[in-house]
Amino acid sequence: MKRLAFLLLFMLALQPAWAKIYKTQLENGLTVLVKPDHRAPVVAHMVWYRVGSNYEPNGITGISHMLEHMMFKGTETLGPGEFSRRVSRMGGRENAFTSRDYTAYFQIVGKQHLNDVMALEADRMRHLKLDDKEFQKERQVVMEERRWRVEDQPPAKLFELFNAAAFVNSPPHHPVIGWMTDIEHYTIDDLRQWYQRWYAPNNAILVVVGDVTPEQVVSLAKKHYGPLKPETIVPPKPQKEIGQSGVRTMEMKGPVKVPQLLMGFHVPSLVTAKDKKEAWALELAAAILDGDSSSRLSTELVRGKQLAAAAGAGYNSISKWDPLFVLEGTPADGVSIEKLKQALLEQVERLKTTPVSEKELARVLAQVEASRVYSKDSVMGQAMVMGILSAVGLPPDLDEKWADKLRAITPADIQAVAKKYFTQDNLTVGILYPNGEAPKKAAMPAAMGGHLR
Repeated sequence: MKRLAFLLLFMLALQPAWAKIYKTQLENGLTVLVKPDHRAPVVAHMVWYRVGSNYEPNGITGISHMLEHMMFKGTETLGPGEFSRRVSRMGGRENAFTSRDYTAYFQIVGKQHLNDVMALEADRMRHLKLDDKEFQKERQVVMEERRWRVEDQPPAKLFELFNAAAFVNSPPHHPVIGWMTDIEHYTIDDLRQWYQRWYAPNNAILVVVGDVTPEQVVSLAKKHYGPLKPETIVPPKPQKEIGQSGVRTMEMKGPVKVPQLLMGFHVPSLVTAKDKKEAWALELAAAILDGDSSSRLSTELVRGKQLAAAAGAGYNSISKWDPLFVLEGTPADGVSIEKLKQALLEQVERLKTTPVSEKELARVLAQVEASRVYSKDSVMGQAMVMGILSAVGLPPDLDEKWADKLRAITPADIQAVAKKYFTQDNLTVGILYPNGEAPKKAAMPAAMGGHLR
């Protein structure tokens, strides 16, 4: 009886996450997405701009992130920091983050404050005051952020240089935060031009999830965002990554106790794949290798053969550019980097030569489905999923079909993508060796999922 009651409550709790997503577009081009969730009297209000580090040319790398900082420095009607103070007085939370494909701003407030935060966010969409004195101060903040996130953190530096080696001429070559030399040489005019070019209603997505109705949200959106003028949006020119012939390798030294290894294969995303089935198969390949504590890398390399102190795999299918399928590891005591590298490559080779069993595939599918459910437990989690999908050009309700898409993948599909993409001519290797110096104190944790806050 208790089990039945628990299941009933669980199903009821999930129902709002399955609610329909309402989508419309204002006359000025602003996309509006609304998802009612009446479990609590709160709302998540987000504005996503279709611009991130992958849009930036050399010389101003990281400027999307710099502008994100400046968005809190006042408008024509609000002074520096006043935006955050007002949200705080509402009892709300707010922040922002920059990624490769988008920049997003959010507030989580009681539903009675939706009108207020919408007015604040609409104000800075087209009326930001970019003051040079405030900019000079904030530049120093961003430079310091880069120091403690990257310059003083060898693993972060490894990932940055590894990425630059993997992507020679396409936008993912440069980091989201930008190269230090570019940050040092931004001008206030650079920021103003970037803001005017990209921060407009027809390049933005409004996402609202919570105790609201679609009619209420659309009415408020028309009131606050509707009067804003659109901009002529000229997308950046296509930059296709040059072909690769042979393994690309980069090595560095730093103040670490043990070496670290990164390996990445160029693969398509859900956006770039001609056959979308390939991206879904790559999702499952990553989960098979590193979905949870019972995945292959953990059971075989860490706990089994004890070749790795840590090992992992990752793949970001929601990207406008071709991403990397990444393998990473730290060797166990007495194990060489080369031995760990071969062990990881053997795991990849196994995906090519031996079909995944139906039993293992069923376990992985259950784990992936559970993680998707948990990600939608909060209004913010739901808003994040909708926003990310929409920002890269995918349907905002694709998440509702995620499990079905994965269930349609067969062991043969996984084997096929492994054979096609996990090749030596598609591989980049990055290695961090100890330089004999004592490790520095760990920095604050980096932003989640490629997002920079």
